[in-house]
Amino acid sequence: MSTQADAAVLAVDRLVRHYTLPRSSIFRPAPRVQALNGVSFTVTAGRSLGIVGESGSGKSTLARLAMALEPPTSGSVCVLGRDLAALSREELRRLRPHFQMVFQDPYGSLDPRQKVARIVAEPLSALGNAGAAEQREMVAEVLASVGLRSGDGDKFPHEFSGGQRQRIAIARALVTRPKLIVADEPVSALDVSVQAQVLNLLQDLQSRYDVTYMLISHDLAVVDHVCDEVAVMYRGRIVEQGTPAVLFHAAAHPYTRALLEAVPQPVPGRHRRRRAAPADAAPPGDGCDYAGRCPHASERCRREAPALRAVQGGHRAACHHAETVLSGAAART
Repeated sequence: MSTQADAAVLAVDRLVRHYTLPRSSIFRPAPRVQALNGVSFTVTAGRSLGIVGESGSGKSTLARLAMALEPPTSGSVCVLGRDLAALSREELRRLRPHFQMVFQDPYGSLDPRQKVARIVAEPLSALGNAGAAEQREMVAEVLASVGLRSGDGDKFPHEFSGGQRQRIAIARALVTRPKLIVADEPVSALDVSVQAQVLNLLQDLQSRYDVTYMLISHDLAVVDHVCDEVAVMYRGRIVEQGTPAVLFHAAAHPYTRALLEAVPQPVPGRHRRRRAAPADAAPPGDGCDYAGRCPHASERCRREAPALRAVQGGHRAACHHAETVLSGAAART
């Protein structure tokens, strides 16, 4: 593996994940779904990568593989230079403190029968690396770091609001002082006013603890607010990658443009030019997965899948006509 990948907190290399579905007939082979198809990226220490895309694009599958909750079909996920799929059960357990997850639903991800102190201390208890007194001290410290009081540890989850519950979930992820946090839609279940508080908290904690984030979201504004870099996924592939400043103002892939145009505009009289097509549009075979929905599609697109390539600086797009898309966007502005 390259030196860059070795230095990365998270390095994903040509990651593939297939799922086998039940057979519709004993005379036919079991169908397969390609949830991930050759995903590669790296995230260095203290940085944040946002993963965006519509439902079914493979975002949550990527999160599960990044957390070693299931194995890849092929490819690798390396955390701090260690290939998760190659680790033994004991080696993975020892590495667990360094990468944690914040789940989407702050109501369903916390055990309602347990007090907050025990919920937050759960990773420490599972690892068995700290005594009871040390655990209490660490829990009180991490609750304070997310804006809760030490006395809140004696309460149950139902005594808190949605935003406070997500702070508890973040505290549980932080208690082992991880190098990497994977956050899967961490604010989608919260009110808009509370979302801003949680996102600001994530940024503050990153500055304080130098934690690295991989943040999954369908909300472009969320990743624009938090992330240093954004990867756009479509049908299990990364189709565009770059900084939010470049990606959201000079998108080079037609799918990214469709996502941006689908966002409601608050300016009176301004309307979306095009609504994104349904996610289950017919696949084009060996060519570009987006060709059936793309206004720029050519015969080459239907025949040849485009590689993710540089279009300007560190901005990359998997589109044969990326320069045409960029020049068309420039002409409209």
